[in-house]
Amino acid sequence: MTASSEQPRARRRGPRAMADAVVRAAAGLVLGAATAAVEVVLLAVAALLMAYALAFSRGQRAVPGIVADGARRLTELERRRLALLGGSGDGGYGPLRALAYLVLRAPVGLLGGIILVLIGYGAAMAAELAVSWWITGDYLDGIPPTWWIVLYTAVVGLVLLFVAVQGLVGVAALERAVARRCLGPSPLAEYERRIAQLSVTRAEVVDAVDDERRRIERDLHDGVQQRLVALGMLIGRARRAGDHERAADLLKQAHEESQRALEDLREVTWRVYPAALDGEGLRAALESVAERSVVPVAIGYDVPGRPPHAVETAAYFVVCEAVTNAAKHSGAGRVRVEVAGSATMIGVRIEDDGAGGADPSGGGLAGLARRVAALDGTFAVHSPPGGPTVITAELPCG
Repeated sequence: MTASSEQPRARRRGPRAMADAVVRAAAGLVLGAATAAVEVVLLAVAALLMAYALAFSRGQRAVPGIVADGARRLTELERRRLALLGGSGDGGYGPLRALAYLVLRAPVGLLGGIILVLIGYGAAMAAELAVSWWITGDYLDGIPPTWWIVLYTAVVGLVLLFVAVQGLVGVAALERAVARRCLGPSPLAEYERRIAQLSVTRAEVVDAVDDERRRIERDLHDGVQQRLVALGMLIGRARRAGDHERAADLLKQAHEESQRALEDLREVTWRVYPAALDGEGLRAALESVAERSVVPVAIGYDVPGRPPHAVETAAYFVVCEAVTNAAKHSGAGRVRVEVAGSATMIGVRIEDDGAGGADPSGGGLAGLARRVAALDGTFAVHSPPGGPTVITAELPCG
């Protein structure tokens, strides 16, 4: 068995992921400026149509169908665009909420467009100055620039660029805030959803505890108890044996059986809760899982500091159960475990090269899902026939 501490692929892709996020955010802001102009036109037409509807329908149809349909389509477009900026709405809104969102969102999009135009204008001016100073020699008033003029212009340009970029960051944050306020659930609905979720997870935790107790009872009954019964029978036979050599042989068998009973008891207690998790932390406990596994297990661990105790426990049992399933049921030849995260979130990923076909609703995996849900985490199993089986869990540390 091998336990290797390897650098997770997430960290190696850090600079690329950051560059990708910047490109996506820039594309989202550019698209937002374009859609804002369309939304202004729609809102102007909507104002006229709604005024007409209020005047001639006696208030029975405040939002005409064409306005409601246009507002919904544009709002759905904005929700997809917001994914580029790291936000979204919940999708549960009517035409009035969609119109309210567009009314608040259109000025924000136009502001982003103005900042982008200013950045483009500044870049064009900087290019023109550079060409005139160092390529064409077409100086202002025919006088070549001195070093302090070049330095002054560069410093002012960098300061203005910094201010413009911060403005774009603020526009992106404002976009997310407007969507969350207008398209997200109300505080009362959010509280009700949270209460319902806590009620479900509390019931699931009780079920998970009961399942764990039944598993411990089964392990004790089928393993340790049977060996102790055999041990008692061997000792009884040794006491009744009239032959000294026969008694000595039976006592030797009893001693071996007692050693096996102790090993089974250690295995049961280790599965109930490993002592290394309290003393040395999650990494040491995972390395002990790799050492005990009958298939090679590679451990990649990149977690700053030590996570909360409940998070460590949940992550450990996710890895332990997944490795045990891979060894017993999938016929895997190797297992790779990656644990990575930050001060706010821990991610666990277990992949094996077995036959696949794992059932997420099975007792072990369903118990893990309930354990993770009790911490407001997410749990997923992807195991197509033929493999590979990938089990992931995300555990918040807050």
